[in-house]
Amino acid sequence: MSSNSEVGVKGVFIGAGCNRTVNNVSWGACGFVSFGAQNGVAIFCPKTAQILNTLPGHRATVNCTHWLPGNKFAFKAKQLERHYLLSGDAAGVIILWELSTLDNKWRHVLQLPQSHKKGVTCITGIMISQNNAIFASTSSDGVVNVWDAVFPSSQGDCRLSCLESISVGSKPMVALSLAELPGKAGLVVLAMGGLDNKVHIYTGEWTGKFVRACELKAHTDWIRSLDFSLPVYTNGEANSILLVSSSQDKGIRIWKITTRSSPASTMATNSKEEISLTSYIEGPVFVAGSSSYQISLESLLIGHEDWVYSVEWQPPSTASADGIAYYQPQSILSASMDKTMMIWQPEKKTGIWMNVVTVGELSHCALGFYGGHWSADGLSILAHAYGGSFHLWRNIGIDIDSWQPRKVPSGHFATVSDIAWSRFGEYILSVSHDQTTRIFAPWKTDSLIDGDSWHEISRPQIHGHDINCVTIIQGKGNHRFVSGADEKVARVFESPLSFLKTLNHATSQESSFYADLQEDVQILGANMSALGLSQKPIYVHAAIEIPERNGNDGLDTLESIPDAVPIVLTEPPIEDQLAWHTLWPESHKLYGHGNELFSLCCDHDGKLVASSCKAQSATVAEIWLWQVGSWKAVGHLQSHSLTVTQMEFSHDDHMLLAVSRDRQFSIFTIERRGTGEIDHKLLARQEAHKRIIWACSWNPFGHEFATGSRDKTVKIWAVEKKSSVKQILTLPQFNSSVTSLSWIGLDRRRNYGFLAVGMENGLVELWSLSLKRSDDGSIAIPGAAASLVERFDPFLCHVSAVNRLAWRNPEKSEECQSLQLASCGSDHCVRVFEVDVK
Repeated sequence: MSSNSEVGVKGVFIGAGCNRTVNNVSWGACGFVSFGAQNGVAIFCPKTAQILNTLPGHRATVNCTHWLPGNKFAFKAKQLERHYLLSGDAAGVIILWELSTLDNKWRHVLQLPQSHKKGVTCITGIMISQNNAIFASTSSDGVVNVWDAVFPSSQGDCRLSCLESISVGSKPMVALSLAELPGKAGLVVLAMGGLDNKVHIYTGEWTGKFVRACELKAHTDWIRSLDFSLPVYTNGEANSILLVSSSQDKGIRIWKITTRSSPASTMATNSKEEISLTSYIEGPVFVAGSSSYQISLESLLIGHEDWVYSVEWQPPSTASADGIAYYQPQSILSASMDKTMMIWQPEKKTGIWMNVVTVGELSHCALGFYGGHWSADGLSILAHAYGGSFHLWRNIGIDIDSWQPRKVPSGHFATVSDIAWSRFGEYILSVSHDQTTRIFAPWKTDSLIDGDSWHEISRPQIHGHDINCVTIIQGKGNHRFVSGADEKVARVFESPLSFLKTLNHATSQESSFYADLQEDVQILGANMSALGLSQKPIYVHAAIEIPERNGNDGLDTLESIPDAVPIVLTEPPIEDQLAWHTLWPESHKLYGHGNELFSLCCDHDGKLVASSCKAQSATVAEIWLWQVGSWKAVGHLQSHSLTVTQMEFSHDDHMLLAVSRDRQFSIFTIERRGTGEIDHKLLARQEAHKRIIWACSWNPFGHEFATGSRDKTVKIWAVEKKSSVKQILTLPQFNSSVTSLSWIGLDRRRNYGFLAVGMENGLVELWSLSLKRSDDGSIAIPGAAASLVERFDPFLCHVSAVNRLAWRNPEKSEECQSLQLASCGSDHCVRVFEVDVK
């Protein structure tokens, strides 16, 4: 490999959870689903269960997204080459994005000029024609803006104009829906609902002024969701549309808006009608343009046991070859905080609306669904839940409905603080402030021609504290890891038999390692106590017997959550399986630190683990060394006065490097005696940067290392003859604080490798480092060179701080042309990049 290697970078995998906001998810006519993941807009494909992109641009949490055209207009959008997406954030900013369906490329079109003063809570829109849309946005600032958008038919710019800005007073609106009024073309109706428990109806023309038409009083709590149907055809004429509303009063109401011809004829038809069970309650009449409209309450749907956060009409199906004729299905999807989604349809004989399908989730958390959405074909329904998770069901029945759960992307719903590759590189372990530890792995499948698809295959730890750091134990033996959280204890976990067998399925039994090991592993899985933090083992022989209700050494039986039975997965799991059946048992607790754990690392031999905690004084800032196996504390290393932010053992395990908030790095020599005792000595301590040092990484081929700091610099150092440290290089100043580093060796003979640099702005850069050695083994400073190899595309990168970078196998051979780099960030994402060296 030449030192001026060309490099190609592509994204292989993105794992991310959904922000916990109500209108966050939208399913577009293009078949993709959009959602907010921290400050990014993520796009996933339901067919492959993979997140395809994240769109950078927002500087605050993304609250809501909306496709133009949405799934409601999919029957009109078959030939569209461009689809558009609106996203609104907690700072009031709305951005318009463009997706080209020909090459799946995204473009940041524009930021709406008239932003809201507070967070955007809902965006809704309708397509008037293939190139024209009207959309509305509402915010906690008490203003609803209505916009007209003209999209270019070929090349050109989008034209936006603000049609109306409606002030709604001190009680903001949180739900909106737009539709064209039946009858006379050119009239638009806007329904809004919010904190005053009423549904407000506004009407206007495509070109401007919206006027208040009436208000509907029926709900007794906040309105959470509104959705207009498309015009309903009777006798070939569109004379009515339906509006469905849902509320925190647990009820759903269906309203009908019908064109009135003349009062006399309306009275005549009413008197002839027989009074039936479905007789509607007449509501207000309003005039729009030259027509008048009657609103009536069609139905009240009661069935949910908690707040109903979303309601949505089933999108219409095409009924003719030209793709324009359609019928509006009489079918509504509702999603509630009671952890269920329901499909409602009127009975054929009586016309009474009934709940025909109910689906839901089991989970440890007490809160349910924030929203539910139909696919364009009406055969799939998607929910997003409190735990940042998605739940997808597809109707695979032919004559009768049969809704079955399907795979969806998953990931953390808070900052991902640390990641680590397994020692053979089969999977990535990540920990997060969402209090979970997750394992992502490529699942080998025959159906996907373009490589493996990555999935979350296990959730080893579900905790009660934010988890800050993790390290995988290297060396021989079972898969083990140590995690540290916002508590003073480090916890050791060992993989159960169920996970080893699952991993065997995922890797297509490529490794004999599992077969050898399975005989020794007696623990099948783990159970979580309802009120505790420890995960107790379930033994193989105990799982075969009938489970005893009081199996925990005679402890009170209510402590254990029932049904947490370990299972072997033969295909990528769904959320319920991950949350309940994939825990790892905890084998040890490591007590000793005085504050919350902050960083962990393990040596390459699998003999020692180093840990540090948050610290304001030298005594608390000491690094503890633990012996793997016995888990005794075998060393206290004192050097720093503030939190040690990262540590790493040199690749020959003779030295430990630590960097700290006190702007200094320390090098300790580690000597192992035959008796198992450890001798350690402080070799060097030096103030290296002007601000906090966040990151460090050793050269796999020698005793050189890199440090990265908040002062936006990366410095390269060398340990000379195990006695002193000298600086070799300073990389040119970066645009943002350096928060993570990872060094990979490519050519041992020339001491050549790549350094991946992750920054606070989410971007990643790749630098080549060539460090020529003198005859005596020291680095010749004039011969040391660094050059920028690749700036990763911002559309591939994180949208906020990169917390950790990790190469799959740091010591690479000369022949290896393809490298994998994993990263995690404050944008809730875990990413894997493939770096091809040409």
